[in-house]
Amino acid sequence: MNDLVVLGVTGSIGRQTLEVAEALGLAPAALAAGSGTGDFVEVAEAHPDAALAVADPGDRDALADRFGTRIDFGPDAVASMAARPGSTVINGIVGFAGLDASLAALKAGNRLGLANKESLVAAGPLVTDALASGGGELIPVDSEHSAIFQCLIGEPAEAVRRLVLTASGGPFRGRARSDLGRVTVAEALAHPTWDMGPRITIDSATLVNKGLEVIEAHHLFEVGFDRISVVVHPQSIVHSLVEFVDGSLKAHVGEPDMRIPIRYALTHPDRAAGDPFELAGHTLEFHEPAMESFPALELAYAAGRAGGGAPAAFNAADEVAVEAFLAERIAFLDIARVLEATLDRIGSPPIPDVEAVHAVDAEARVSAAETIERAG
Repeated sequence: MNDLVVLGVTGSIGRQTLEVAEALGLAPAALAAGSGTGDFVEVAEAHPDAALAVADPGDRDALADRFGTRIDFGPDAVASMAARPGSTVINGIVGFAGLDASLAALKAGNRLGLANKESLVAAGPLVTDALASGGGELIPVDSEHSAIFQCLIGEPAEAVRRLVLTASGGPFRGRARSDLGRVTVAEALAHPTWDMGPRITIDSATLVNKGLEVIEAHHLFEVGFDRISVVVHPQSIVHSLVEFVDGSLKAHVGEPDMRIPIRYALTHPDRAAGDPFELAGHTLEFHEPAMESFPALELAYAAGRAGGGAPAAFNAADEVAVEAFLAERIAFLDIARVLEATLDRIGSPPIPDVEAVHAVDAEARVSAAETIERAG
C-alpha cells in the first residue's frame, strides 16, 4: 500500500483515519494540521516517524524546537506534503483551506481520499483537470459520495437516471421556518446522528452541507443538477442511492460511521474487515426536504447551475456566516440571508485558474462580512 498522508489530522476525519490506519496496520508517513494547538503535539509524538506540517506559520516558535527537522510550516508545506510521490492522501481539512492540497495531491498522481468537499465545490473543473493530467485517483470519503461511487462500479453511464443523496435532516428536521428564528448554537450543534466538527454540524442543520454535496456530486460523477436529488432519511443508514433507467435503485446501506468510507478509500478496490451490520429491527423513512424552512439547499442548486465562481462564493459566504453564528453575532436564519446576498453581489465570474478561485473566495468573504455588519 502507498505511504499514508493525513491532512487535518486533529479533526474528526483525521482522528478517525488514524484509527482505521492502526486497525489496518498502517503507520502514517506524514501528518498535517491547520495549527499546532489542541491534540497536534500528542498525535505527532504518537507517530515519531511521520513528517509533520502545520499550516499556521505563527506556530513555528512553539513547535520547531520540539520537532526539529520533522516539521515544516505554512500552507505551502501542507500542499508539498500532499504532493509526496506514491502517497495515499486523506484530505480531512475543513473548508476552502483544503483546495491547494487537493490539487497538489492530484497533480502528483497520488490517490486522494477526499473528505474536503469544498475543493470540488469551489474549483470543480480545476480539480477534475488535475485528476486527468496527473493520472492519480480520486476516491470520495464523504459517506454520501462514497456510497454513490460504490453503487456506480460496473454500471454504464447511460444506465443512470439520477443520483439520490440522503440527508439526516439535522437537528431541526420537521421544524417550520417560523420555529427557527430563535434556535441556539447549542441546539444547532446537537446533531442526531453524526459526530462532526462545528462547521459541518451547523451546515447539516441549515442543509448547506447537502447543497455542497450536490455540487460535489455534479463534478465527481459528471451528472447534471437536474439528475441529482436530495431526500431526507433520518436514520442515516442508507447513505445514498443511484436510480437506473429501468426504475431500479441501488443503495449503500450500513452504520452511520465515517470509518467505513475512510477504510474503503484506503483499501479500494479491496475491502478490509469491519463490524457486521444487522438490518433486522431498522425502520427506514424518506421525506422530501423542506425548501421553505431550509432555503440554503435551493441556493446551493442555484449556485451550482450558475457555475463559474458562484459555488466558491457560496462556500466562502457560508464559512463566514457559520463563524458569525457560532459567535452568536447573527441568528440561525441569517445564514441563508448572507448566502443569498453574497451570491447576488458576486455573481458567477469565470475561474480559469486557482488564482481566480482564491480571488472569488476573498471577495465573497468581504461581501459576507459586510452583510453581517449591516445586519448587526
